[in-house]
Amino acid sequence: MPTQSDALHEARVNYEHHIGTCRQCHVDTTPCAVSKHLLRIYNNARRSQPGATGR
Repeated sequence: MPTQSDALHEARVNYEHHIGTCRQCHVDTTPCAVSKHLLRIYNNARRSQPGATGR
């Protein structure tokens, strides 16, 4: 069973991989919809970590 830290790591890797390979994110200065979605998933995983601040 994956742990919360595994989910956080996977979300970060997915976001960074997308940013590095997406043509639209690379060319434009604004992130694409998929990038925004992956970042939201990463932020939610980061907030769910024990000891995370609720900002």
